[in-house]
Amino acid sequence: MDLFRVLNLDELSHGLAGLSMFPYFDTAHYTVSVMALREQPGALEVARRSPFACWFSSMLYCFGGGILSGLMMAEAPIAPLSNSINVLMASVICLCVLYSRYLVFYCPQDMVYSCTALFPVRLVLTGMKEVTRTWKVMGGVAEAHSKYKDGLLVMIAIGWAKGAGGGLISNFEQLVRGVWKPETNELLKMTYPTKITLIGAVLFALQQTQYLAIQKHHLMLLYTVFTVVNKTSMTLTGSSSSPFAPIESVVHRTFFAGPSPSFTSETKTSVVKKGTGESLNRAAVPETSKAPGSSSKTAAHNRGKSSPKKANVQSESTETESCKKSD
Repeated sequence: MDLFRVLNLDELSHGLAGLSMFPYFDTAHYTVSVMALREQPGALEVARRSPFACWFSSMLYCFGGGILSGLMMAEAPIAPLSNSINVLMASVICLCVLYSRYLVFYCPQDMVYSCTALFPVRLVLTGMKEVTRTWKVMGGVAEAHSKYKDGLLVMIAIGWAKGAGGGLISNFEQLVRGVWKPETNELLKMTYPTKITLIGAVLFALQQTQYLAIQKHHLMLLYTVFTVVNKTSMTLTGSSSSPFAPIESVVHRTFFAGPSPSFTSETKTSVVKKGTGESLNRAAVPETSKAPGSSSKTAAHNRGKSSPKKANVQSESTETESCKKSD
């Protein structure tokens, strides 16, 4: 892009694309992942009671993306161990993870955890972990594209799984520690890492299929800067809410929420009131229509009752007159 050349960012994007994640960025990823596991409720008790379960949970936190993407691609989760270079790489990574896990959980007086939990150190480690997210998402999309050239949804799914696999398999990881919380499923309530990884998977898949007119190293730079800036700002402010929350709420209310419960209840109340008023009016109309007839019948009835009385009075008056005449 010409804009990158004008801003002298083309060399920076090429340098970032050629950056190696091992060992510094991978170590930061493992450290932050194990710290996140340690801060889970009951994790320390599981670490003291069952070190193997704690180790296995740490592996799921650190390598959940590779495990899930391998299963989705119908490959063995231990596929990186298929050659000697991968075996050596995996051995070094496992040693680093086990060592960091051991220090974080079992070091006397929590010296390692206290040092890594310092705010400046944690801020740097969090930013470095977000850099690894770009490489995982891009690697998952490229791996899916090598087998499914036109499988856009497959690329998105594999890139999403490889970048956020630790969160997507969190329920299985909780089962390892003897915890079952189905309400924490990432598909039901996505966290910020899962959302940002899904966005990255969509972008890299569109770029891989040439639907997005941008070079890969330029997209890597933009996505990495975006994720690092967002995550570090969230860490600085201590906010756990997603920066996409306003957009999500508007989209949800517009397309998925439907009418609000208050509006529905008000509509139902007005309909009930209207129906009640119409029924009362219908009940009152026959009474008013029958009123003139009933009054005439009442008058005729009263006349009928009064006519005998008048006849009796007239007969009595005639009798008195005849008596007077006879007298």
